Amino acid sequence: MHKRGKEDKFAKARAQMVKFDLMGRGVTDSDVLKAMGEVRREEFVLEAYQSQAYADGPLPIGMGQTISQPYIVALMTQELRLGRGCEVLEVGTGSGYQTAILSRLAKKVYTIEKFSSLSESAQVILGSLGITNVEFYIGDGSCGWPKQRWDSVLQRTVEWGPCFDRVIITAAVPKVPQLLLEQVVEGGFIIAPVGYLGVQRLVVCEKRAAGLIERPLCEVRFVKLIGKHGFAQ
Repeated sequence: MHKRGKEDKFAKARAQMVKFDLMGRGVTDSDVLKAMGEVRREEFVLEAYQSQAYADGPLPIGMGQTISQPYIVALMTQELRLGRGCEVLEVGTGSGYQTAILSRLAKKVYTIEKFSSLSESAQVILGSLGITNVEFYIGDGSCGWPKQRWDSVLQRTVEWGPCFDRVIITAAVPKVPQLLLEQVVEGGFIIAPVGYLGVQRLVVCEKRAAGLIERPLCEVRFVKLIGKHGFAQ
């Protein structure tokens, strides 16, 4: 009875989140709203913070990292303009919550996480939810998806080059790393929080033959992406 009551409480909070924090702030994509209304954010939150699982703010997940606020997760997902055939590169697995949302809207998600403990935890959670269209890698996300992982583990038959229809960077970068831009197909989108400590600009870029078309969305606060083409430790 207690467990059922707890589940019902979270279901109500999830519905309110979708109505007020997402729809109420301009998120309109029906597929994104459906995914946000179905994925149980409480599964990705540390037990000490579960009562705040549907508050519209970030929460700590360990290793100095956070799970992003629901509105920003929904906004970034909506701005990717995902189709069912899209292959998505996510830089910064974190808790796995954003990964889970992407997995419901895309063909395949390739996600990179620097901290092995976070990646391993996310793999367990996503596995328990029956999510199977995600490939995990532990390493430096600022360098993109590694070629050897593409060749040996995924056994792809296509030529190595621009591989991904969409790229989402879930940590702040001083600028979008060139290696990540090179992995986006022409006509694809990349979204990232760009800037230094404090406040960054969330930007979405469309890759065209003539160059990038960049559009700023809003100001955000993300933890730093640590890596060769991100921030130093």
